[in-house]
Amino acid sequence: MDVAAKLTSKGQVTVPKAVRDALGLKEGDEVIFRVEGSRAVLARTPNFLTLAETVRVPAAKRNVAWDEVIRRTRAARTADRR
Repeated sequence: MDVAAKLTSKGQVTVPKAVRDALGLKEGDEVIFRVEGSRAVLARTPNFLTLAETVRVPAAKRNVAWDEVIRRTRAARTADRR
């Protein structure tokens, strides 16, 4: 199904009723936008844990303590600024 919608000057889009119905969306539901190439995919997000599963974690940051991930990220950003 392809359904068009306009972007407002504030960057907002109303999700068309046909799309809301197809995804079972109702007021207060959260959605996620995933960019795939030159397209964005909208998906229903039932809860935060489901959303977390969609985030790709670089191999170097897997199974590493959160404090260490933050330290490495800050160090990389500092090095990039130089």
